[in-house]
Amino acid sequence: MFKKVPHTYVIVFAIVVISAILTWIIPAGEFDRTVKKMDDGREKTVIVENSYHAVDSEPQTWQVFSSVFNGFVAQANIIIFILLIGGAFWIMNASKALDVGILAFISATKKLEKVKLLNKIGVDNIVMIMIMTLFSSFGAIFGMSEETIAFVIILVPLAISMGYDSIVGVSLVYVAAHLGFAGAILNPFTIGIAQGLSDLPVFSGWEYRLLCWIVINGLGFSFILLYAKRVKKNP
Repeated sequence: MFKKVPHTYVIVFAIVVISAILTWIIPAGEFDRTVKKMDDGREKTVIVENSYHAVDSEPQTWQVFSSVFNGFVAQANIIIFILLIGGAFWIMNASKALDVGILAFISATKKLEKVKLLNKIGVDNIVMIMIMTLFSSFGAIFGMSEETIAFVIILVPLAISMGYDSIVGVSLVYVAAHLGFAGAILNPFTIGIAQGLSDLPVFSGWEYRLLCWIVINGLGFSFILLYAKRVKKNP
């Protein structure tokens, strides 16, 4: 049993080694491919349906050491994009710009309590929806996920001060971000990689994913707000 999770590089290299070992065990096969002209004039290599057939095996040995480099060359556009996004997010996080921005946003939403009309509608619900929409957007656009844990210590006290419990506070940030991650409008870690590997235009079909994001948020936010209402009614 591991006392802690191995480093990411160790996990990746272990997967490469296991895959190389399997080339000595699993029979080799491949699909035929053909070039198809798309509606926009682009040419795309696609698999021919029902064309799978056995081929001579090519057991891998020393190739495991060049596989990472070859992978970088084959998908350089996606890998560089993810490195840039990850670097930009790290800079925002290290400079505390994200923390300051979120605190400013929360401070601004709290001022809504002074508006009498919004008080009649329910300021708490509006504030929670705005906060959840913010973090859901982070999940859908930047792929923000477990990074939101750092903001739980800000949102939990806020939720408790509003008369709710700690679960509502966690839901406002962590659950909301994962709802956005599931919608994945421009998520570079899911959509970007998948479309790059599939030779699709990167982030194409965002309109459909935007609709999915709205539906997912509608259902998720409703569940959280109903739970919050129950908690406030009977703390």
